[in-house]
Amino acid sequence: MAAVLIDGKALAARVREEVAASVAQLDHVGVATVLVGDDPASHIYINLKQKAAEAAGIEARDHRIPAGTSEDDVLALIAELNADDAVDGLLVQLPLPGHIDEATVIEAIDPAKDIDGIHPTNAGRLYLGRPTLVPGTPLGVMRMLEEYEIELQGAHAVVIGRSSIVGKPMAQLLLAANATVTMCHSRTRDLAHHTLDADILVAAIGKPHMVTADMVKVGATVIDVGLTRTDEGLFGDVDPAAAERAAFITPVPGGVGPMTIAMVLQNTVTAARARRAKDLANPAH
Repeated sequence: MAAVLIDGKALAARVREEVAASVAQLDHVGVATVLVGDDPASHIYINLKQKAAEAAGIEARDHRIPAGTSEDDVLALIAELNADDAVDGLLVQLPLPGHIDEATVIEAIDPAKDIDGIHPTNAGRLYLGRPTLVPGTPLGVMRMLEEYEIELQGAHAVVIGRSSIVGKPMAQLLLAANATVTMCHSRTRDLAHHTLDADILVAAIGKPHMVTADMVKVGATVIDVGLTRTDEGLFGDVDPAAAERAAFITPVPGGVGPMTIAMVLQNTVTAARARRAKDLANPAH
């Protein structure tokens, strides 16, 4: 029997409606995006974020600067946006040109405005079990698991991929939900040994169809975060044939992807509320 498809597109639309309702209750919510250079995929992604923000009633500022912009000038722009009270959320699109140090730029973002959830302060709070702003993709995955009532407590979750924006925060969120988590990656020996024991399998490594159907436990929930664009089309990390063994599976496209932007918008509302609460607690701020 084929797996139930987890409809990320429909759920993302509902999250956006929730965001719009929250924005309507606030006087103003603003987000700023910074894109350095001419990477086509980054331009597409920023366009989608800008459009989604505006549709939710969020004031969206779009800063696109040439690839040759110096690191100092990028940092100066970030400092300006950090200081702007009309900006609740700040997102710098990655990757950055080679002459700009990504770690330096990320650390320059005000943690309270870091709607990508990648500043060391926010990563540390997640690690300590006191999350504030969390990367949108793993946050979206958790919302999908909740929506489809996937039992996490005591379940064995296997995460393939150890990036700072997906794999590592994904593992922390699953741990916080009382799952038993195994972290795997591109150099894991006998990967199938681990995946075949997974009640929940999250593949986020960016290698088309790296997880074959025979690597999936019967009855598992499979979350395919991978998205690789080729001349033949878009492919996830999991072979679609795995749907014949899984109980639940995300399609590619239409699964995790739409949730990422929706949760970044939700992070913007979270940041806006937190900043207002701080202002109320500290009127002189």
